[in-house]
Amino acid sequence: MNASDNPDDRRLDGNVLGGALAELFVPDLTTATVTCAGCGGTAMLASYQVYADAPALVARCPDCAGVVLRCASDRRGLRLEMTGVRLLTVTAPADDQT
Repeated sequence: MNASDNPDDRRLDGNVLGGALAELFVPDLTTATVTCAGCGGTAMLASYQVYADAPALVARCPDCAGVVLRCASDRRGLRLEMTGVRLLTVTAPADDQT
């Protein structure tokens, strides 16, 4: 096995995700397109049904009512559970050509 074939030679730590995730969490995510892991339905996050009467905000798919994500925050920070999301697509902002 040559050194370039070794996966350990290509491995980086999680800090490398910082740049990519910064792009994700800066835009208004209510305009993001979410694909439900349960039924495959796709809609803007703003159109999902959200219930706020639990310890966390709970978003349900508008097509199948399956739980898509849970979002909670407290003094320890923000917690986001997205087991029900197959894909979250954030559209890149258009370049200002004016």
